Amino acid sequence: MRLLVSVRSADEVAAAIAGGADIIDAKEPERGSLGAVDAATLRAIADSIPDGMALSVALGDLSDPGEVTRAVVDIDGITRRPRELYAKVGLAGVGEPRPARRALEAVTEAVRASRLQPDIVVVGYADYERAGALLPDAVTAVASDVASRGVLLDTWKKDGGDLFDWLSPVELRTWLERSRHQGLLTALAGSLAGPSVRDAARLGPDILGVRGAACDGGRWGVVTEGRVRELAAAISGAGTRPGSCVKATSG
Repeated sequence: MRLLVSVRSADEVAAAIAGGADIIDAKEPERGSLGAVDAATLRAIADSIPDGMALSVALGDLSDPGEVTRAVVDIDGITRRPRELYAKVGLAGVGEPRPARRALEAVTEAVRASRLQPDIVVVGYADYERAGALLPDAVTAVASDVASRGVLLDTWKKDGGDLFDWLSPVELRTWLERSRHQGLLTALAGSLAGPSVRDAARLGPDILGVRGAACDGGRWGVVTEGRVRELAAAISGAGTRPGSCVKATSG
C-alpha cells in the first residue's frame, strides 16, 4: 500500500516526501474536492519531485468539462514525465452511466493525444447523492469500460465527515474487491484522519490518499513532515497486504 499526499504548492513537496509519501498529488483544495492547481504551480510541483517519484494530478469534475480540458493541457507543461503519472477525473454532476462514459471517453481521447499521456484514475464519491454522481459500483464499471488505470473513492463535500460516514467497512471492502477484479488500481480517500486512516488501511487499497491529516491547520493548512510521518507509520502498522493490480502502468 502506498501513501498519497495532496499538495497545493511546491513548498509542500519536500515535507511530504521527507515524511514518507509515496505519491505526490497536485490539488488545490480551495477549488473543491478535486480542484486543479494552475499550470505554473503544477510545473513547480513536478520539478520538485525526485526521479522515480509518482505524481498524481487532479483535473476536476466532469460537471465542469472546461476545467478538465484545461487541466489536461496543463499537464503537458510539465518539463519531464515522472515514471508514474496519473490524472484524476471526478464524476460529480454526472449521475447516469451513459453520459459519464461518453464524457470519460472524451477525456481519454484528449489524454491519449497529449504529449505526456498520463494514466486516468476515475474518482467516485461515497456521498454520491450529494455530488449528483454515480454509485461506487457504477464508477468501477464505467472506469473499466473506458480502460482507465484505476478508481478512487473519495468524499465530495468536505464538511467534517469522512469516508466511513457514508459507507461501511464491508461496503468499502466489497467495492475494492470488485474494482480489483476488473484489473483496476484501487484507492481510498475522504477526509481520513486518526483512527479512520488505520481503518481504511486495513481494507487493503493499493493507495491511501490524504490532505487534511497531513497538514497543520487542516486541508487549507500546510503539509508537515511530522504529520506525514505519523500517517505513514499508521499505514505501516495497520497489518494489511499491498493491493494487487493487473494492468501495467504506461510510460
